[in-house]
Amino acid sequence: MIEENVLDRYRLQGTKVRVVRDGLEMNDVVGIVVAWDNDSVMIRKPNRRVVKLSRIYDYRPADEPRVASDETPASD
Repeated sequence: MIEENVLDRYRLQGTKVRVVRDGLEMNDVVGIVVAWDNDSVMIRKPNRRVVKLSRIYDYRPADEPRVASDETPASD
């Protein structure tokens, strides 16, 4: 679960985040954090629609390489 201080930093800096929900990249949600509570996060997508997602998903800056939650980064 993503921490409060990380969500607050993303919101204050206007960081575009990628929410990885499963192994398929087409199911990712990309947008800006606008609000959250104990169970969910509100993300504003580029088309201005707001979606409510669970906090259990993986939230990362969108400019970082995508890593699916079931994958582990290669250690070279």
